[in-house]
Amino acid sequence: MEGNQKLLVVIQPEEQEQPALSRAIELSKKSGASITVILCAYHTSYDLSAILSASERDSVRDSMLKKQKQWLEGIVAQHPYEMPIRQEVKWHKDTYEAVILYAMEKDYHVIVKATREHDTFKSLIITPTDWHLVRKSPIPVLMVKEHAWPEHGNIICALNVAPDDENYRKLNISLIQISLDLAKALRAKVHLVNGYPGTPINIAVELPDFDVHAYNEAIKIQHENRVMDLANKYNIPSDQCHVMEGLPEDVISSCAKTLDAELVVLGTTGRTGISAALIGNTAEHVIDGLTCDLLVIKAENYVSPLAE
Repeated sequence: MEGNQKLLVVIQPEEQEQPALSRAIELSKKSGASITVILCAYHTSYDLSAILSASERDSVRDSMLKKQKQWLEGIVAQHPYEMPIRQEVKWHKDTYEAVILYAMEKDYHVIVKATREHDTFKSLIITPTDWHLVRKSPIPVLMVKEHAWPEHGNIICALNVAPDDENYRKLNISLIQISLDLAKALRAKVHLVNGYPGTPINIAVELPDFDVHAYNEAIKIQHENRVMDLANKYNIPSDQCHVMEGLPEDVISSCAKTLDAELVVLGTTGRTGISAALIGNTAEHVIDGLTCDLLVIKAENYVSPLAE
């Protein structure tokens, strides 16, 4: 992360503690990146003011915006920093949409937002703001949890080496390069992590003579070789490469806990529609399983539905 980069920090309404702003300042101190905070203001009472004239509705909105701007000034004042922090208040019902549109319009490099543990059942059906950001932002999204970023810590770079696809190859390279840049600024180590699938149960049942052990070993070796090829290309030591059997979200969460990682860097192609609302994707499954921060990077050819 270089000094000419721009961080857009999503402020949590009515919260005095703002972990995302604290993290952005920490990053800026190490990299010189500029910071803008954005607060989305809206109140359901505005929807009930339809009987008012246009000028009266504008007055109601302006009054609400003024109060939110004053509150935001107070929040920024609680986070003293030698560099100026730009402040933006947007009138919008959907925080994720306002943030993504503003970030795209102003060419921000990273969106920074604090995240919390979601209720498991609701997470399967209802997509909260951070899930929308993960799915729909073409710009990297840093999801912040309250985990320290000590020097000489560990950064996990989660790779997907299974598909023999040029888009995934490019995404893996981007993930490693971003991880190494962050590691340089934070004086951290980069660990390459990859999960590979075990033998499907139905195959073992339907084909009694099928050699499950040999199949698993072949898959493991294939993944290890691909990970090591990338590690050698970027001079990452072999003891910082971890290839394990299991679902990606389980492997990533397990490694993050074992290494006490400060950050996980993960790539996603993004997903929208009914399937996303019901099952999500790897990035979304990982969010709640981590106690550290998560940086989600989109594939180069990803186009946000908000840009269409």
